[in-house]
This record gives sequence, structure tokens and C-alpha cells, in this order.
Amino acid sequence: MSNDSLSSTEQACIVNDYLDCLQVIMVNTTLPANIGSAARAMHTMGLSRLTVVDPKLPIDETSVSHAAGGSELLSSAVIAPTLESAIAGCQLVFAASSRSRHMPRPVVTPTQAAKIMFDFIDTQSALSANDNNVNTSSDAVSGKPSIAILFGREDRGLTNEELAYADYHIQIDANPAYPVLNVASAVQVIASFIFAYAQTHAQTADNLDSDTSAEAQSTINVNLRQQWDEPAINQQQLQQLTQRTTDLMVQRSLANSEHLKSLPSRLSRLGSRLQLDQKEYQLLSALIAKLSKD
Repeated sequence: MSNDSLSSTEQACIVNDYLDCLQVIMVNTTLPANIGSAARAMHTMGLSRLTVVDPKLPIDETSVSHAAGGSELLSSAVIAPTLESAIAGCQLVFAASSRSRHMPRPVVTPTQAAKIMFDFIDTQSALSANDNNVNTSSDAVSGKPSIAILFGREDRGLTNEELAYADYHIQIDANPAYPVLNVASAVQVIASFIFAYAQTHAQTADNLDSDTSAEAQSTINVNLRQQWDEPAINQQQLQQLTQRTTDLMVQRSLANSEHLKSLPSRLSRLGSRLQLDQKEYQLLSALIAKLSKD
């Protein structure tokens, strides 16, 4: 395609391709009307994949009436028995949360979340295209990336256990004295930021270089450490963990001590990317010590 501006139809197709990778997951809802209101909010912002986990009451006429033009989303909605089953096929999970939790995850704004989502979709789609070009067999893996956005109960949101499934927590700027939104309103706000970001991103997505697939193989998202419940490990601890892991792999015949090649460097890089804290370091150290003795 030329570098001329995209037509409205072309841009809409690109936007839809991105939004089709996203699914909204509502957990243990109380009121069917809120499911309908969320469906309407999603439809307004171009989202079409809705999953409801273990609702206290099923989708009913009040859901349909509140959905208005988004009633088709209710017809195609997936009812999942557990959150684990709902996110089983997702590669990236976000959770809407109004407050910090005991075991924090990286916290992002809706705009930051949209950027992370779309960059992830670009990278995974490019890798998938490259794999399909290399592997022409019938069992070549294909398919769109799948990203979930979790929304909790009307009265108490998501539990700590449910929030732990998320890679990122999305927080909406609001009155600090009462930063709590109705679940359908939260869907509307986050979806609106995603849709707005999609409009801009679609303009640049078509102008990517023809070698995007090759570049994607050396691209990975790296998180910046945010406010955490435990201090980060230091470099000495990281190198100790790297050495202990290497020794364990040699002991378990998973690596050859004479031909380690880049194994120590890769393990060190993995540790840096994980950004371990002191508690996590202690857990891994105890695990390695136990495996080394067995």
C-alpha cells in the first residue's frame, strides 16, 4: 500500500483487526443489567468479545434492554465457569483495579495499557507471519494474539487471587476520596482510551517496514520497576542466582559444563528482565538448594 493517508474504510479495517484481539472479561457479576450496560459500552468503542465468569444471575431481558445497540454482544458472549478457563488462551492479561494491593503488579494508565496491548499485537502478529512463512506444513501455528481485560464485581472488584493473574493493573485517574466506578462505567472509560489510541496507531501500522517480521524476533517488552512491596535484588545476588542455576543444570545433566556457551549470559539476562525482589530471590534460592540436594 502507498504512503498516502489511509481511507476511512481501510483505517476502520485495521482498527477492527486490533480490537478483535481484545476481550472483556466480567467476573462474578451481580446484576444482569450491568452486563448489558458493559456490552453497550463495548459496542460503542468497537469491542466485540465479551466473557462473563460465573455470573450470579444469567443474562436476561434487563441485560438486553441496557445493551441497546450492543445486544449482539450478549448473544455471542461466552459464559465461563472459572476465571482460569476464561483466560486460558490469552497471552496477555490486564485487570482494572482502583487501589494498590498487597502483592502489586505494574500499574498503568488506560493510555499506557493501550500502547502495551497494540505493541504486543504488532510483535506477535509479525512473529506469527514470519513463522508461517518459514513453516509451510499443515500444522503451522497461526491465529491472532488474545488479550484479556478483567473487570470485577460491582461491590468489591477483583480479589487478590484474581488480580494475581494479570500482567498489568489498569488504574483510572479519579477523585482520590472515592475512586470507584460502576463496572460498566469502568469498561466505558478504558474502552474509550483503547479506541482513541487505535485510531492513531492504525495510521502508523500500515507504514511499517517490510522487514518487520525479522525485527520482531529481537523485540521484547521490558517493564520498568514501579512501587513494590519488597526491595529489588542487587547485582551480586543476581550473579549468585545465575551461577547456582547454571550449576544445578549441569548437575541435572541439562547442560554440559564444558560447553555452556551463552547459558550463563541468558540466565543473567532472564533474571534482569524478571526484576526479582528479595522475597522472590529467597524463594528461588530455596528451590535451587532443595533440588541440588535431591
